[in-house]
Amino acid sequence: MSGWRRERAARDARIEAGRAHAAGKVVAAASVVDLLEAILRPGDRVCLEGDNQKQADCLARGLSQCDPARVHDLHMVQSGIVLPEHLDIFEQGIAKRLDYSYSGPQGARIARMLYGGQIALGAVHTYLELFARYFIDLTPNVALIAGVSADREGNLYTGPNTEDTPTVVEATAFKNGVVVAQVNEIVDRVPRVDIPGDRIDFVVEADKPFYVEPLFTRDPAAMTETQILMAMMAIKGIYAEYGIRRLNHGIGFGTAAIELLLPTYAERLGLKGKIATHWALNPHPTLIPAIESGWVSQVHCFGSEVGMDRYIRERPDVFFTGADGSLRSNRAFCQTAGLYACDLFIGSTLQIDLSGHSSTVTQSRVAGFGGAPNMGSDPHGRRHPSDTWMKAGREALVTGDPALMRGRKLVVQIVETFGEKLVPTFVEKLDALELARKLKLELAPVMVYADDVTHIVTEEGIANLLLCRDADEREQAIRGVAGYTEVGRGRDRAMVERLRARGIVRRPEDLGIEPLDADRSLLAAKSIKDLVHWSGGLYEPPAKFRNW
Repeated sequence: MSGWRRERAARDARIEAGRAHAAGKVVAAASVVDLLEAILRPGDRVCLEGDNQKQADCLARGLSQCDPARVHDLHMVQSGIVLPEHLDIFEQGIAKRLDYSYSGPQGARIARMLYGGQIALGAVHTYLELFARYFIDLTPNVALIAGVSADREGNLYTGPNTEDTPTVVEATAFKNGVVVAQVNEIVDRVPRVDIPGDRIDFVVEADKPFYVEPLFTRDPAAMTETQILMAMMAIKGIYAEYGIRRLNHGIGFGTAAIELLLPTYAERLGLKGKIATHWALNPHPTLIPAIESGWVSQVHCFGSEVGMDRYIRERPDVFFTGADGSLRSNRAFCQTAGLYACDLFIGSTLQIDLSGHSSTVTQSRVAGFGGAPNMGSDPHGRRHPSDTWMKAGREALVTGDPALMRGRKLVVQIVETFGEKLVPTFVEKLDALELARKLKLELAPVMVYADDVTHIVTEEGIANLLLCRDADEREQAIRGVAGYTEVGRGRDRAMVERLRARGIVRRPEDLGIEPLDADRSLLAAKSIKDLVHWSGGLYEPPAKFRNW
């Protein structure tokens, strides 16, 4: 083999072509299309930062305006499909193949495009899985990222929403790729150097600040008594019994209700200091009352949340912040923490089958997974014990030498038996299987596999799947909390009562909970305005959540 620097030479040629549209490293927003057409090649792997929240929207608009005769058949490898432009480029022929993790706002459109053959799907990944492939077989040729500010040497300040940026840049810059950063402003000196300038090839001063999705804000005013009841059962029947201190909450009103019940209901149970102290979590506004009440020791964040920056800056004992005072988030590190350092993941889903497999894929929506398959998995590489982990392991142990027993991570699905428009959550067969059949996918897009799920919480009760000893018991335990869905109505009532006698199925009354006590008066905050008051005025909610 001859020539060991072909990739480096190709990279140098791209940068040289891009310099025609730059003053040093700085590119005007009006020249974005010219820059991209100069540095991109047909068939390139491109990471366009689409994160969970932060969006390189100026670069996304520029990419969607490129000439398909010059830029085409791109392979997009990005964690989030959030903006319309992320899919416009497939309709225009600019992009062809997609590997991604999350597509919540574009879930319905991406489903239509997949069925219509407009997107060649590689796989739907968990975040950590996609990041890992950036360093193995999906290394970007070009990365289009977003930051708050940069100096003229390219030193980049990513601010509170650092998210995926360090991982994307590391993989691209150190494997002969080109990195383009859009920033809100060019400054003489950045508040802190999050990405050194020698890893940034071009800086675009965007025409407006990059868009951030307020993904984790849940208005307490919208919480129902059903969600409060489920939160009470989770706290008393799982958090208290396992002594869960290290945890992650997924997105949803059920988990937000748990956060708002910590300073009230959980406090009355005498659980302060015993549960929910160390978190891998975006800075949920609904966690503010628990923080202010002294429940929370520390929180490491995947990203930030709109309106939380001032609050975080004033709570450095709780959050990871830089010398400038702002949050330092990192999705790859926080996903790793959630996988190995947390004893519980609790989140919701759209469908659960009779075995406990779950997915957010339906016939009309492909929302992706984000971090749930990672957070909601039992890592067999874990080697440190905790009381929670070992207790769960003992419950799951059926055979074998107890001296060689390993613990279990608790993976909890908290769902109402019927979702939006009274669509049943519990189904005989996941829609993900039909999607895989139609698209000829080798692997169905299951979010959390059944063998990882330990508990299911619904308004009807808790199913402890750790205690099930065969497939029939597992199925009946799931049916036993599936309410009036067809799955629930198909239960063997006698068998469910036997499971209840063994503590596998537990109703609210089995936990000493009176459903009529599940009242909104238990919420530490009953509105967004209440959260602002709890924060001492530091929380600045997005305008769409303000009604005063």
